[in-house]
Amino acid sequence: MSLDLNALAVRAMRDHGFEPDFPPDVQAQVADLARHPPAASPSGTLRDLRNLLWSSIDNDTSRDLDQAEVVIPGPNGTNRVLIAIADVDAFAGKQTPIDRHAASETTTVYTGVRMFPMLPEALSTGATSLLESGDKLSVVTEVVVGADNLAQSGLVYRAVIRNKAQLAYNGVGAWLEGRGPAPAKVAASADLQAQLKLQDRIAQGLKAERFRHGALNIETLEVRAVVTNGQVTGVENEQTNRATELIENFMIAANEAVARQLDRAKRSSIRRVVRTPKRWDRIVQLASGMGTHLPAAPDSKALNDFLCSRKTADPEHFADLSLAVLKLMGPGEYVLERAGDPAIGHFGLAVEDYTHSTAPNRRFADLVTQRMLKAVDAGQPSPYTDDELRAIADACTRKADEARKVEREMTKRISAMAMMHRIGEMFDAIVTGVSPKGTFVRVLTPHIEGMLVHGQQGVDVGDKIRVKLVRADVNSGYIDFSRG
Repeated sequence: MSLDLNALAVRAMRDHGFEPDFPPDVQAQVADLARHPPAASPSGTLRDLRNLLWSSIDNDTSRDLDQAEVVIPGPNGTNRVLIAIADVDAFAGKQTPIDRHAASETTTVYTGVRMFPMLPEALSTGATSLLESGDKLSVVTEVVVGADNLAQSGLVYRAVIRNKAQLAYNGVGAWLEGRGPAPAKVAASADLQAQLKLQDRIAQGLKAERFRHGALNIETLEVRAVVTNGQVTGVENEQTNRATELIENFMIAANEAVARQLDRAKRSSIRRVVRTPKRWDRIVQLASGMGTHLPAAPDSKALNDFLCSRKTADPEHFADLSLAVLKLMGPGEYVLERAGDPAIGHFGLAVEDYTHSTAPNRRFADLVTQRMLKAVDAGQPSPYTDDELRAIADACTRKADEARKVEREMTKRISAMAMMHRIGEMFDAIVTGVSPKGTFVRVLTPHIEGMLVHGQQGVDVGDKIRVKLVRADVNSGYIDFSRG
C-alpha cells in the first residue's frame, strides 16, 4: 500500500490545532538573526566555561540538542554537576514573531516520520542547539551533589560553553553497561571515559536516592518506526539504558534546582505536576492480584516498593505493569505556583519542587522558565505576571494533550502499516485503557496498541489477555483486536 505518511502527519497536526508551517514574519526574523546573531563571547556576567569537558548524549539522529553536561569533582566526596541549557531566549525574545509562534504551538511534535519543531530549525537544530565544537550561549544549572547522593545546593547563571563530544544513547549506554565497545569519541579520550563514568556513578546515586524517597521505578517501551523510502517496513522497541538514565536523572536534578532557585527569589513560576493518581483503587487491585497489599490512600513509597519487587520477580513483563500504572496515574499538567503557595508536587518523582527548564528548544514552558531565571540572575523583575503564567500553563497543558493525540494517531498509522500483513494472527496483550470511548490493548511483541472491538466485557487496565488482529487501516490508524 502506498500512502503518504508525511501528508497524513501534516493533516493530523492541523486537525489538532497546530500550524505546521512558520509564518512569514517568523521567517523574516530568522533571516535577520542569521545576519546579526547574538554575540557568543564572554563579557560581564556571561561566564567563560569553554575549557571544561562538556559532552551531550541524545538520540542517534537528534540535532535539537538542549543540554550538555560536565562534572567537577570537589572536596569530601562532593561533586559539582553542571548542566548547560541552550539560551534560546537570546535568539527568541519575548513577544517577537518567533516567540509568538512558539507560544501558540508550545511544543515540538514527533510523529515518527517527521518532526514538527516549535522553533524554526535554523535555530533549534542550528544556532540554539548545543552542537559539537561551536561556542554556544547557555544557561547553566549547577547542582552540588554530596557523597550521600543528596543535592545540597543549586546555582543558575549564564555562560558560554563548547560541546567537546556529541554522543548517542545507544553507544554510550552499551559501553557503560559492558555490552559493547566505547564509541569512537569516547575510546579516543581517557579523560572523557573517566568523565562519563563519573557522571554515570552520580546519576545512579541520584536515582537511588529518589527511589528511596518514593520515586516510581517505571520502565517504558517506546516504539520506533523503521521507514524506508517513505514506507514503514517494521517497528522496533526502544528501551532505557544507563545513558538515558544518566540524562534523565541529571535533568530531574536540574529541574528541582531551578524550582528551588525561583522559590528563593520569591518568584511565581510554572510547575510540572502529576497529582495523586485518579485510579489508585485499581492500582491497589492490581497489586493485590500479585500478592501485595497497598494502603487505601495513595502512597508513592509503597507503590515503588511494589514496583521494585515485581521488577525482580518478573522482569520480562515489568514494562507492561509500568504501562498500566502510568495509565492509571493520569497525565501531568502545567500549573501556576505563586511564591509561598503550598506545592502540589510530582507524585511519580516523589518531589515537591519541580519545573520544566531543560528543553527550551522543544517546550515553551521551558523557554518561559529560562526568561524568569535570567531575570533573577540579572536582578530584574519577573517578565511575566501571574495571569500570564496561568494562561501559559493552561495553553501548554492543552497543547501537550493535543501533541500526544497527534503522536498516538501517527503511531497507530505506522503500526497499522507494519501490521497489515498479519491480519488473523494471535498475540499476547495487556489492557491499557477502559473508557466510554472503548477498551484498548497493547500487544506485547511488538508493542503495538489498538482497540478491543469484541470480548471487551469484564476487562480492566492491567489485565493480560489473548487477542486476534482483525483490522489494520493505515489511513485512519485503526487497529482492531478481538479477544481470543
